[in-house]
Amino acid sequence: MLCFPYARQISVLTQNLSQTIVGKDEAIRLVLVALLSGGHALLEDVPGVGKTLLAKSLARSINGKFQRVQCTPDLLPTDITGTNIWNPSSREFEFLPGPAFANILLADEINRATPRTQAALLEVMEEKQVTVDGETRLVPHPFFVVATQNPIEYQGTFPLPEAQLDRFALSLSLGYPSEAEELKMLQRQQNPEAIAVGDLQSCISLGEVEALQKAVRQVKLTEDLQQYLLRLVRASRTDEDVTLGVSPRGTTALQRATQAYAFLEERDYAIDDDVKFVAPHVLAHRLIPASGKDPKAILQRILDRVPIGD
Repeated sequence: MLCFPYARQISVLTQNLSQTIVGKDEAIRLVLVALLSGGHALLEDVPGVGKTLLAKSLARSINGKFQRVQCTPDLLPTDITGTNIWNPSSREFEFLPGPAFANILLADEINRATPRTQAALLEVMEEKQVTVDGETRLVPHPFFVVATQNPIEYQGTFPLPEAQLDRFALSLSLGYPSEAEELKMLQRQQNPEAIAVGDLQSCISLGEVEALQKAVRQVKLTEDLQQYLLRLVRASRTDEDVTLGVSPRGTTALQRATQAYAFLEERDYAIDDDVKFVAPHVLAHRLIPASGKDPKAILQRILDRVPIGD
């Protein structure tokens, strides 16, 4: 089967990430779904649960360049994309690349940046390029954005607009560790042989990541499964508790995420359980609920009522 030749890369990548991240197997899997589907991930969680650690560990595992941007209200668009500076020696302007020129870009607390700076991420996330002073430059491939935001603190924040949220393939939460997992974290700190993120070795190459992304696109969805996917999306557009439903970009993201999850399960075909697993993470953040209702609860209700078959 198509996926089996890639089983080794999938296994070693997952195991490598597990060396530094305790008890977050589902989160690791979802981040890999976002990466392999060619999208980006939004991590909505409180500080200190391992969001930065996950992004750094992923970058080291794929031998990629990692850059981190701490989003603040005074952050400028050029602080992300880069800018032209005057070189007195050559008497010419030279381009100084910004953090966007990386394989893994962590935008920490993205909702603390102003809308203008948030918009600077739109082109690079969608087009994999930046335009500065009229000149367009491609960012490295693969290019993957992991953005974080604290869902509790709202003072001094700028909510992400719908166009920006729609750029994220998946939204997920790491959550607090269990008591056993937190104990294991403490024990690791006392173990001199425990692997820190700085000691993590790469296990696959950037070229292999691109090969995995191309292979994911070949995972098959039957027409019946695509019809089920469409029924879910279209139900979100007519639900009485939804002001704005899932966009066509969200439909495409759901199919690609379904393919990526089936791929991680070592199959060259997708099934309805794949759609059900990724749908809450792909669709919920794209909904604009009416009257402050919970989008996750709305989506779960849609999943419960929409039939798999005709």
